[in-house]
Formats: sequence, structure tokens, C-alpha cells
Amino acid sequence: MSLYTPAHFAGDDRAAVARLMHDHPFATLITPGSPEPLVSHVPLLLVPGCEPHGTLIGHFARANPHWRAAHDAHSIAIFLGPHAYVSPSWYTEPARMVPTWNYAVVHARGMLEVVDDAGVARGTLDLLIQRFETGRPAPWRFERPPAERDALVGGIVAFRLRIKRIDVKFKLSQNRSREDQLRVIAALQSEGYADATATAAWMQEYAIPAEAKASGE
Repeated sequence: MSLYTPAHFAGDDRAAVARLMHDHPFATLITPGSPEPLVSHVPLLLVPGCEPHGTLIGHFARANPHWRAAHDAHSIAIFLGPHAYVSPSWYTEPARMVPTWNYAVVHARGMLEVVDDAGVARGTLDLLIQRFETGRPAPWRFERPPAERDALVGGIVAFRLRIKRIDVKFKLSQNRSREDQLRVIAALQSEGYADATATAAWMQEYAIPAEAKASGE
């Protein structure tokens, strides 16, 4: 399974990749299987500094059969970042254009290691809670009587995916003229929904060359 990526949409900015995985952590995890692939939608945390591209950690519900077939299996975690429809009417020559979609996506590949251990499951859960509760006015805490806590932790199975390869595609109108890029950014900013606004921001950040931004183009 490979990601079709024309050269002008390929990304090699590691900071941008890490940002996308951090800001859009709800990933699609795919493991080959028979008679069909196993697919789960799970929040994943990127732990840098391990393997060439870091390690992803997360957990399955114990009732999910994915974990039983996934240990030591090559898997792919797909992180979909901001994305939005692009209308031909936004270009300088709309009659020559067709509708398209701008988006940023990262595919992280590696071997999935399932760790059916209560201590690791609790540690993984604590890291996820810390990631998503920190900064809230009244952060929720996992405080339960020991028996109830252990029963809840027993309902999940932790895993980690040591990333061996990352495929990156930032399709952000890099193949269009600077004028068209700026027109698309302006149009997306006026659309009035979060993904369009975020896509415009990513275009501004990653599709417009630094020298053009510096000159005010």
C-alpha cells in the first residue's frame, strides 16, 4: 500500500510532520489481515527520539479483535490533517480548471507491538489523559477505587508502533501560480468553517516559499 505523491506535493519538513501528528492525533490504524484488513480509529501520541521517526503509542479496546492479530504485524497509521474543497471559480482562469481538494496527510509505517500488560496500559492511558486534559480549566483525573480502576484499565490493551517510514503528502496548491495560491487562501479564509480556515493557514505556512512571504507577496 503506497501513497501516490507527485513531487510538488511531497513533504520533508519533519517539524511540519510532527505538528500534523500532534494537532490531528485521531488516526486510522490499518493492519493487513485475512480475509480483510483490520482497521481501527484511535488517538495516537508521537514519542520522539526512538527509531528513525519516533514511536506512536495508543491502546485498543480489549473487545476489539484488532489487537489479537496485530502483534509484530506491519501496520500503517494515517493522520489526516486540514483539508478543504477548492472551487475552480477561485482561480484566475476558472474555465480551464476543475474542482479539487487541498489536504495534508501523513502515513506512518512500522511494526505494531501489542503489550498486554496492566502497568503499560495504565501508563499509556495516563499519557493520553495528560495530553488531552492539560490546559483545561478543570482537568479530569482518573481517580477511582483500586478495584474499579483496575477493571477499567483491564478493558484496554496497549500498543506501540515504532515508525520505520513516513510518507507525507501536502497537497496545498504548490503546482499553481502565486496569484492563484493567494486567491485560494483568501477564498478558504472566507468559507467560514474550521477546516477551510486551517487549510488556508497550512497553505500560507507550507506552500508559499519563505522569500515570497518575506516580500509580502
